[in-house]
Amino acid sequence: MAKAKGTSGDIPYWKEITEEEWKANRMSKTDEVKDAVESIIAQVRADGDKALIDLTEKFDKVKLKKIAVSREDIEKAYEKVTQEVVDEIENAAFNIERFHRMQLPPDMWTTEVEPGITLGVKSTPLDRVGCYIPGGLASYPSTALMTVIAAKAAGVEEVICCTPAPIKPATLVALDIAGCDEIYQVGGAQAIAAMAIGTKSIEPVQKIVGPGNRFVTEAKILLQKDVGIDFPAGPSEAAVLCDSSAVPEFVASDLVAQGEHGPSSAFVMVTDDPDMPKKVWDCMMEQVADAPRRDIIVQAFANSGYVVEKNMDLAIETMNGIAPEHLCIQVRDPMAVLSRIRNAGSIFVGPYTPIAAGDYASGTNHVLPTSGYAAVCSGLTVQMFRKTSTVQMLTKEGLRTLAPTICTLAHTEGLEAHARSVDIRRSNEE
Repeated sequence: MAKAKGTSGDIPYWKEITEEEWKANRMSKTDEVKDAVESIIAQVRADGDKALIDLTEKFDKVKLKKIAVSREDIEKAYEKVTQEVVDEIENAAFNIERFHRMQLPPDMWTTEVEPGITLGVKSTPLDRVGCYIPGGLASYPSTALMTVIAAKAAGVEEVICCTPAPIKPATLVALDIAGCDEIYQVGGAQAIAAMAIGTKSIEPVQKIVGPGNRFVTEAKILLQKDVGIDFPAGPSEAAVLCDSSAVPEFVASDLVAQGEHGPSSAFVMVTDDPDMPKKVWDCMMEQVADAPRRDIIVQAFANSGYVVEKNMDLAIETMNGIAPEHLCIQVRDPMAVLSRIRNAGSIFVGPYTPIAAGDYASGTNHVLPTSGYAAVCSGLTVQMFRKTSTVQMLTKEGLRTLAPTICTLAHTEGLEAHARSVDIRRSNEE
């Protein structure tokens, strides 16, 4: 296998792969940790706060003196970050809130569809939700903003967050700016169990959102009888759909940036230009050479690759089959291609729209479905924090209109009391 030369080191040349190979690689592997996660959940059910303290010491090597973060802790965090960081967190928060408020449905709408028959929908926010903010290899104040602000914009009264100890100061500042009501320094599957089941310190929530590792994802899946979840959101991934007009350096920068997230991250390029893989590879090697997280990025290469199709029509279909978490479109006519994309978590259109814009500042949400779930799931929106009730109002005239249909179907199903509930009202009318 060819090796990259120069300052990038001895890195195997990236693989040409098929859509099927990508899917097989990205399939959720949470079953591999199922037994361990079930044990953690059982421990939290049995021992509550003690389990959280013991598991935090075991996995995070931190001996907690308390589980909840105090106001004093938050104030100290502000002292440890620069004013520039605070200002830009506030700027990102403004943009995120603006976009998510644009998504809000009306609290209720009704329409008279026929004389005397009025139908509608009433939308109501959840009361209490939990947000999981990953820790580990990096801190994610941006995820704190994405999850909490979306919930608050939806109208949720109580938003709590769990994130591994020790919590980075920037993450605490972001949680405070976002308006988080309760913060707990607990991570991993045990945090998901605590929010779903409840302990002495952490009251249970109605729904849990946020990304995490395999253990976190499996815990969300296993606890769905206890709590609602957003969707499985595992290791991050990016895809670029490009033709010969794309700037290789731009394409490479989005792929390399994705590799920064962790060794399990992955990226794929789909193109109809057979010369593009080598051009992009050369640019990636230049960018990786001096990257601070080079070792992590290099590990992500093992999960990644490129696809060359005969034409753009096939390239688009391949991308729809991949259903990536993040999709960059860098082609001559991006809007025409965009109209044909059916499956993607978040889409970045044109050469000057890096994935990092959505990660941090544009206002769109970066909590997105991975591993092909974008084919059936949407990313995090305000709708995920609200529930709807259908509404109907009939006048006497409206009931007269529907009565034959109601009664005929009720008799057909053998549900005579259903038909009688209509007949009684019609008799009373007379």
